[in-house]
Amino acid sequence: MIDTDKRHMAHALVLGKRGLGQTWPNPSVGCVIVKDGRIVGRGRTALGGRPHSEVVALAQAGEAARGATAYVTLEPCSHTGKTPPCAQALIDAGVARVVAAISDSDPRVSGQGFDMLRDAGIEVTTNVLAEEAYYDNAGFFLKVEHGRPWVTLKLASSFDGRIATASGESRWITGPEARRVVHAERARHDAVMVGAGTARADDPDLTVRGMGEVPQPVRIVVSRLIDIPLMSRLAGTARDVPVWICHGPDAAREICEAWEGLGARLIRCDLNGRQIDPRSLLQELGEIGLTRVFCEGGGALAASLLGADLVDELLCFNAGIAIGAEGQPNIGALGLGRLAEAPRFHLRDVRQVGDDILHRWTRN
Repeated sequence: MIDTDKRHMAHALVLGKRGLGQTWPNPSVGCVIVKDGRIVGRGRTALGGRPHSEVVALAQAGEAARGATAYVTLEPCSHTGKTPPCAQALIDAGVARVVAAISDSDPRVSGQGFDMLRDAGIEVTTNVLAEEAYYDNAGFFLKVEHGRPWVTLKLASSFDGRIATASGESRWITGPEARRVVHAERARHDAVMVGAGTARADDPDLTVRGMGEVPQPVRIVVSRLIDIPLMSRLAGTARDVPVWICHGPDAAREICEAWEGLGARLIRCDLNGRQIDPRSLLQELGEIGLTRVFCEGGGALAASLLGADLVDELLCFNAGIAIGAEGQPNIGALGLGRLAEAPRFHLRDVRQVGDDILHRWTRN
């Protein structure tokens, strides 16, 4: 039974992963319904967060759900919001057993979904592939418990840690295979974020390309004074794909109005000295509902997030090229006096991507 539960839960986790970046402010949950050893229904949280995975899977299963086992990557919700509770939907469908990976820390649900199921006579098994399930929806839990989204910081550099030559030339340090992985990561996050320097130097699109028809992430620029060209690609496409500009309280009113006129959303953040306070930045994004943010630099923004201990995952690409000390570093000054003060991460994965090396790190 244990191996069978893990196998079906692994299937549900795959379904949930497919919705990452597409369901905020809700988590991306997978559900598989099994009867007599055969899958009769499966689903994941739909675009925008509704309907929930259980409802999708139950609709597919129909009458076959009666007496079946439902495998869900997160505790079924127990409260009535915009839709009825999923725990009640499972009860009404006559499911005999529910296997869940983890409980929901949302106080409206936490433990109550399981209680509803047990009170209805349904057998409940929990903590099946819990670590994997928590990692997939860590951003949702961070938003619920700490009010901020999960931050993945992407660094792509030469093997001596440079992101550009002294003159600013940076295209392309890594190869096309690495860039495709970056587009896939953008698609798995709610938003892509850069600093004003990167927006000015690269004039980026920050969209997902080469992946077919997929929902586009929100594009965020962090710029205290909104010193971003009004003729940039971001400005020209703000009505097509959302652009949010996180600025300081001292940004000029006429600049704010100009960007709003182009279709951008303006988000005012507190300052920490002369820079936008990274904690205020992420709290504002969490308040809006973001759960996963993919930060692509530049160096000053990376240093700000690292210095405040707000980077949850590092995605580092190293190319087989040397630029030298005169090149631009991938992380700005951290002001460290001792090695013990340096942020440390745990190595999660290493693999070759084309001619580049990708290593993934998470916080200790």
